[in-house]
Amino acid sequence: MLTDTFGLSHLWAQSDLLIKLVAFTLVVMSVASWYLIVVRATRQLRVRRIDGAVEGFWHAASLEEGLARLSQDAPDSPFEALARQGAAAAEHLRRHTAAETLGGKLDADEFVTRALRKSIALSTAQLESGLTVLASIGSTAPFVGLFGTVWGIYHALIGISTSGVATLDKVAGPVGEALIMTAFGLFVAIPAVLAYNTFTRANRLELSELDAFAHDLHAWFTTGSRLASTPATGQAAKAGSGAARDIGLTSAGAA
Repeated sequence: MLTDTFGLSHLWAQSDLLIKLVAFTLVVMSVASWYLIVVRATRQLRVRRIDGAVEGFWHAASLEEGLARLSQDAPDSPFEALARQGAAAAEHLRRHTAAETLGGKLDADEFVTRALRKSIALSTAQLESGLTVLASIGSTAPFVGLFGTVWGIYHALIGISTSGVATLDKVAGPVGEALIMTAFGLFVAIPAVLAYNTFTRANRLELSELDAFAHDLHAWFTTGSRLASTPATGQAAKAGSGAARDIGLTSAGAA
């Protein structure tokens, strides 16, 4: 009988403007978080398909062919942007190395390093876009729902005291309706927190690979040859990332 009398429709009909505002806020948070989750998940699936793009770049016969392969296998990716930024810096240095300009006086190693570091910084900012929103939703949604619960229980108790009837059926229904707001807050927060942790880890792995690629590019543009890779892939990625930090390629955001 209580299920026919009380429920979501009854809660919405009996709620005041503040409760409706809390419910609307939770709906907006849920839509925003799921939109970011879908967008980021789609991007991660696309990143998995371009794992061999970097090796394809190094197996190319020339720089132009390597850049073309990256454009085909990893379009609009941080790896393509990094390679093109390094190539543009090397070309600029080749053309203006003898010119009496500030850029022409810079050491080749420093000039290429700055170009690669700038590309990594831009890619890091792009990778982290939306994560702040997910973190904010995951941390605040439960409290928004709890606020709605507290306010709903307050109004329920005021109604009970006004009627002068405090039987179980008069108390359980309104209080149970108010507790639904806490459940809504958790329903919004849990996916956002899980998605934030998942995407943060994925970004950390991608930035580690980007650091290793940047170190190889730096060696190739400054010495004309790529560093020999170690037998273990994990050791190579770790060594590349550490070396990239040693030469200052890792941006502050990536660190």
